[in-house]
Amino acid sequence: MAIARIWTCRAVPQKAEIYLHLFREKVLPALDQIPGFLGAMLMRREDAGSIEYTVITRWTSLDAIRKFAGTDIEQAVVEPEAAAALTSYDKTVKHCEILEKVWSTTR
Repeated sequence: MAIARIWTCRAVPQKAEIYLHLFREKVLPALDQIPGFLGAMLMRREDAGSIEYTVITRWTSLDAIRKFAGTDIEQAVVEPEAAAALTSYDKTVKHCEILEKVWSTTR
């Protein structure tokens, strides 16, 4: 069983690329060093004049998530540099069991 950790944040368009850069250059390399980290997706959409990012990370277990988030795994982990680029972000995260992972085999 794998676990998805889901979190959302928002930025003004002028600062949205700052978060994207931080995610690619700092967050992903750090996550990749944590045992039990399986991968991540970063999604983006425009919403009422702001940019909303949704981050989904995949983990082998809740214990693996604790290695990243500490004992309170429901608490969001937001680096100060990332927080400074955002207008708002969820203070908590959702965790879901991944029951199926299906990718198209024709594309």
